[in-house]
Amino acid sequence: MPIISFVNNRKEETGKTMSLVAIATYMAINHNKRILIISTTNQEDRIRKCFFEEKQAKKLRLGIFGENKSTFENESGIEGIAKIARSNKLTPDMITNYTKVVFKDRLEILLGAENLKDQVEKEIAEEYVDVINLANSYYDMVFVDLDNNVGEEIKQKIVKSSDLVIVNSSQNYSSLKNLKENKEKNELLKSPKSLILIGRYDKYSKYNSKNITRFLEEKNQVLTVPYNTLYFEATNEAGVPDFFLKLRRIADSDDRNVIFLEEIKRDTENIIYRIQELQTIM
Repeated sequence: MPIISFVNNRKEETGKTMSLVAIATYMAINHNKRILIISTTNQEDRIRKCFFEEKQAKKLRLGIFGENKSTFENESGIEGIAKIARSNKLTPDMITNYTKVVFKDRLEILLGAENLKDQVEKEIAEEYVDVINLANSYYDMVFVDLDNNVGEEIKQKIVKSSDLVIVNSSQNYSSLKNLKENKEKNELLKSPKSLILIGRYDKYSKYNSKNITRFLEEKNQVLTVPYNTLYFEATNEAGVPDFFLKLRRIADSDDRNVIFLEEIKRDTENIIYRIQELQTIM
């Protein structure tokens, strides 16, 4: 049961969170797997906006996998579960009590904690490693949106315990050059345990995926998540589930949304294949 962590190559906007959300949502809909997304942010939680409306009253949406609550509840998330973890009473099956359900038995979200005092934030960060490892024994796949706010030590522990690390980069020369330089000294980037992903991808750029692959001297074509206007609008309107469900009904192969979907499909298949490949050599 793999842990898949998404990290940035350096401190810049790469579309990391939106890339993770797209791939995990697609995988939940199209593959028979129970998936958990874990947010580690201490800032405004972009993942929340992708799936949940901030209203006090509960609003139920009927999806193909049953009822799912689409509103945010304060008791959900890492802040609540960390209290149980600190008491050493947390068990894998208890984690689902603190998650938000997107698709029943398919996709759940463990939201991050926002606007906390430094000491409380530090205490919560220290619980992420145990929570992630426990979740790994309960869910089929655990996606971790790994931010720098957890601290370098905790971040490295999570990376080390991850089965696969998706290294996110921007599609510009400065970022790609930095990534290439890092590959020469970073063991993780040299490892089959890592895959490179370009978020907010523009296929018309001279830095297209094939050129980037050659530049970085990668054996396999780098992953991409193309910029898609409707998708990024959906990420701000709790509309990501509906967006992906609607895409299943589009038949025109030239439709720009189909092109977006095909690339997410390729990302998903590459991730699953790499995990299977790694399992055979370990």
